[in-house]
Amino acid sequence: MMDNHLLNIANKFAFDQEIVDIKALGEGFINDTYIVTTQCRRYILQRKNHNIFPDVAAMMQNIARVTAHLKAKVVEAGGNPEREVLTVIPTREGELYLRDSENYWAASLYIEGSVTHDVADTPRLAYMGGRGVGRFQAMLADFNEPLAEVIKGFHNMRWRFEQWDKALSEDRANRKDSVCEEISWITDRRATMLEFWSMVERGELPMRVTHNDTKLSNILFDENDEVLCMIDLDTVMSSTSLNDFGDAIRSYTNTGKEDDTDLSRVSMNIDTFRHYTEGYLSERGTSMTQSEKEWLAFSSLYITFEQVLRFLMDYIEGDTYYKTAYPTHNLVRARAQFRLLQSMEEQYPKMQQIVQSLL
Repeated sequence: MMDNHLLNIANKFAFDQEIVDIKALGEGFINDTYIVTTQCRRYILQRKNHNIFPDVAAMMQNIARVTAHLKAKVVEAGGNPEREVLTVIPTREGELYLRDSENYWAASLYIEGSVTHDVADTPRLAYMGGRGVGRFQAMLADFNEPLAEVIKGFHNMRWRFEQWDKALSEDRANRKDSVCEEISWITDRRATMLEFWSMVERGELPMRVTHNDTKLSNILFDENDEVLCMIDLDTVMSSTSLNDFGDAIRSYTNTGKEDDTDLSRVSMNIDTFRHYTEGYLSERGTSMTQSEKEWLAFSSLYITFEQVLRFLMDYIEGDTYYKTAYPTHNLVRARAQFRLLQSMEEQYPKMQQIVQSLL
């Protein structure tokens, strides 16, 4: 039997036919997701977490603008916009989202015959993941509409260091003195990371549309593992496109776990880096500036460093942001990410050579 409250919510969206079923889909970390089945089609219904995304209206406007641009590109190329781009389903009142008491809801078309993967455990999946993100960015390279900043300071190193300095100054959990070595990791790289972000501020690295969550599971594939489209567009904003590349490399290439307690298992797999980069540049290379090409490999170090900083900062502040399973969980995460960063630093010349060989 369908939940009457969910049915009432779903009926306020412009679905094509009478609803016959609603079922939960997975266990999302941020949003609650359901599959809504009508007599003819299936749809996705999501309860948006407005604690993470306080301005749902702006978020949905970003998604609507970006998907409209992508659909026009797909139509122009003779493709199928309902399969190759996320399709937002409005409410029956024509709104992009629905507010129900304290909850916010949005809907989209379910893409039939699509599959997702959690891990790039083959060279081809790494390559296709790169193609998926590269294609997304290439199709949006000429997008010039304003996008709202739905998460303040995301990947902005100057903002991160303001938070970091405040956390060290306050030392609310009285943990700072126990992590002096870890704090030195941040201090030693501070100037380098801020200089990279300064290039964004100066316009030397242009602002682009960025997805900001480029893990493999946010790409839909068809039954033959060909890329269909990027999904989970809640974090779409404007920044340097290198952020998306760097975050993907951090996710794809780690031979260990994000919170691995055995640091000997953690390193960057250079072959996975090569396959992903090849796929990415096959779609994106011709629309990149020289500065974007030059700093592409470094973005992997930048994003991984940022994650070290964020895990360590949350530990110092008393674990107020990330969910933890035990008292030192964030510290374990910071140490594992730092080992990944060290592996990237050790292999950085090779990473640069690979990028240059593929351009």
